[in-house]
Amino acid sequence: MDEIIRYDHVDVSYNGSCVVHDISFGVQPGEILGIAGESGSGKSTLLRAAMGLLGRDGLVTRGDIWYQGKSLPDLSPREMRVVCGAGIGMIFQSAGSSFCGIRTVRAQLWEMMQAHGMTDAKLFEEQACDLFARFGFQEPERILASYPFELSGGMQQRVGVAAAMLLRPKVLLADEPTSALDVSVQKQVIEEMLLARELFGTAILLVTHNLGVIRVMADKMLVMREGQAVEYGSTDEVMARPQAEYTQRLLAAVPRLRR
Repeated sequence: MDEIIRYDHVDVSYNGSCVVHDISFGVQPGEILGIAGESGSGKSTLLRAAMGLLGRDGLVTRGDIWYQGKSLPDLSPREMRVVCGAGIGMIFQSAGSSFCGIRTVRAQLWEMMQAHGMTDAKLFEEQACDLFARFGFQEPERILASYPFELSGGMQQRVGVAAAMLLRPKVLLADEPTSALDVSVQKQVIEEMLLARELFGTAILLVTHNLGVIRVMADKMLVMREGQAVEYGSTDEVMARPQAEYTQRLLAAVPRLRR
């Protein structure tokens, strides 16, 4: 099966200083890749490079990020707007901060859908309520009518996952989507992402410090340290027989995983 997204010897630099070095991997439709490593290892930078969110000082200085045969770093801002959302969706660590606090969830999601060509407000309402219901929301209409500040942090995060899936993206980039949540809400967010894979065949790139989440969700695992890949392979293989000393220490530091 062809890879839906591929990183090919990617370097990323800020102000001319290379922070991510020679990263290569591919993800097939419906596959989940977990990216682990300590803070500052370059995990989130990899996702932001694909979305063109490196800011004015960041740049992919070598290699390519391929999405359906297109080189993402070479696309114009207008071309990226077409790809982002409908082709590649993103969930941030704090979904609540990506919502406008003075507009309802419905108004913000409708604006997003209009930007990607939807003109039928009634159809949007039906699709949004149906998706929210499939993701386990008990009162989809109430959620859509709510302002973000009326929702708990966990509910905001769950709404962020559902919102990212409204456009049925083929790839979902998830940047620490469970790190600020309690255990019960973490479970709900994980279930939503797995359901997105099941319903739509979505490929997921998951950045997380939580190796337990990777063990539950990911088919493959990439371990990063200081901007470099130190280990890459199937999750079962990496966790059962880690080859790199850093990976061994990383796994040994989590008692539950060791047992």
